[in-house]
Amino acid sequence: MPKGLIVQKFGGSSVANVERIQNVARRVASYRKKGYDLVVVVSALGDTTDELIELANKINTAPSEREMDMLLSTGEQISVALLAMAIHKLGYEAISFTGAQVGIITDASHTRARIIKINADKIKEELKDGKIVIVAGFQGVTMEQDITTLGRGGSDLTAVALAKELCADECEIYTDVDGIYTTDPRIEPRARKIKKITFDEMLEMASLGAQVMQARSIEVAKKFNVPIHVRSSFSDNPGTMITKEVKRMEDVVVSAVTLNRGEAKITICNVPDEPGVAAKIFGELARAGVNVDMIVQNVSHTRQTDISFTVTKPELSKALKITRKVGRAIKAGEVLRDEDIARVSVVGVGMKSHPGVAAKMFEVLAYNKINIEMISTSDISISCIIQRKFVEKAVKALHDKFGLGK
Repeated sequence: MPKGLIVQKFGGSSVANVERIQNVARRVASYRKKGYDLVVVVSALGDTTDELIELANKINTAPSEREMDMLLSTGEQISVALLAMAIHKLGYEAISFTGAQVGIITDASHTRARIIKINADKIKEELKDGKIVIVAGFQGVTMEQDITTLGRGGSDLTAVALAKELCADECEIYTDVDGIYTTDPRIEPRARKIKKITFDEMLEMASLGAQVMQARSIEVAKKFNVPIHVRSSFSDNPGTMITKEVKRMEDVVVSAVTLNRGEAKITICNVPDEPGVAAKIFGELARAGVNVDMIVQNVSHTRQTDISFTVTKPELSKALKITRKVGRAIKAGEVLRDEDIARVSVVGVGMKSHPGVAAKMFEVLAYNKINIEMISTSDISISCIIQRKFVEKAVKALHDKFGLGK
């Protein structure tokens, strides 16, 4: 009698070479030996996705998004087949599938598709036959049978969506770190592993630059209450549980400090200060699918103003092209770009009931002579855009000030 169903996801670093693929196979086999049914979601090997993007750009610097999906989806197809072979060698039955083969149906938004539904019948049949089912992460297929990908980190989304669809007992996300930390331990050695964290905090952290999990996967986990265990592929230590609620002491205000170097700032100078202008600018960006984050408009004293906003670096060239076009139409001035920025944020559900967190953050940055260019807030986070060269100094100072060290 099976103990239950576990969905496990292994990231690219976990399957970067033959030795690591064999290590994953042994881990999966150990769970099978204990009597669990298993669905294993796998990312592309190591840096395969980046290498494929680089290859595409050598052919065409502006490749079609549909063809990019065709190309990038091959990475996971390699890793699932190799993992199945490694599990066979250990004497266990396993079968590998692409996203399309297991019925992951998405919309047609190439390179950032959203899952519409999953027809999990094929997975259930193979589980019933006693096989370990290995699924290519990060990909799906449209109703018209076009291959799509789910955006960077999309294998996390595949795993969480399958865990929900299959009513799995647990969803384990294996990575090269042994959990979620109070900040990036490569920057701050005193960063502490968090044992439990809420969906809300993790979603905020992922959205603000923490690269452990894809933000969209946390949205799905929160919506359908799928608990997630983030842990290391290279040890048996317990990791971090991401759940709906976490009991904490009253004085825990800030849970983590995050940073994001992947954004750029665009400034439109001398924008006419009149109704409807901002709607024109951001309406055009929205229609082109550009995701705008922070927005700051200067106070106008001359019937003209400057508007600054941030976008992700991959969307910068598209955003600049649109902004310049709209700028000419509304008779604005120069359009400036700044790629030497970074975002630093503090996150924590305790901030809702503790005033003064923003003031403390600004004081820390001021004491360290770090200028704040833009600010945004939510119920559980405060973010500042600063010069990129100061971001590590800011992270360390804030981590220390909010008492997050070991």
